[in-house]
Amino acid sequence: MLKVGLTGGIASGKSVVGEMFVALGAHLVQADQIAHRLIEPGEPVYDEVVRHFGREILNPDLTVNRAKLAEAAFGSPSMPPEKRVSRIEELNRIVHPTVLRRQQEWMDAIGLEDPHSVAIVEAALILEAGACGQFDKLVVVTCNPEQRIARFAARQKIGLEEAGQEVLRRMAAQLPDKEKVKAADFVIDNSGSAENTRAQVRQVWNRLRAVA
Repeated sequence: MLKVGLTGGIASGKSVVGEMFVALGAHLVQADQIAHRLIEPGEPVYDEVVRHFGREILNPDLTVNRAKLAEAAFGSPSMPPEKRVSRIEELNRIVHPTVLRRQQEWMDAIGLEDPHSVAIVEAALILEAGACGQFDKLVVVTCNPEQRIARFAARQKIGLEEAGQEVLRRMAAQLPDKEKVKAADFVIDNSGSAENTRAQVRQVWNRLRAVA
């Protein structure tokens, strides 16, 4: 089985590219989905997140309000950058170790089930979390800054100006695209049409299958 990491900056289109790989026959799990399950009530990670970030991040039913958690972690634009970074790192220290373990368990299970498969983990912070060693190949998705902001605005249903500020704020916690590209085995430029992206995905898929 070939273990593949799929990463890229915020709103680059990782999930769209992941769906294209699945359509071609890949197995895929999203690190975000794993993380969301870990912060459900009853999970040890939930208790740690609430202890560090306060009950202000909770909904009335005691579930974590992810928007409030993001605000607590990424901070307001007026917050000093060094404080914002420290809060994000604090959240990552709580969540990442268990996410990485669950990713590995998922890939191991896929390997037993389908030894000649391609198992893809989609995650924004593979490089930042030092998780490259989990994977045989790394695929990085990129796009131009204008599209990134437009996609984020559409996803969050907010204006372009607000989206631009939020994208910059969140990207400050991630490696720049040029650093991700340096570490990549394959780069997919998602700046063009869906068909153009799909053609790149097919090319990468053929090369992944050749070594799986």
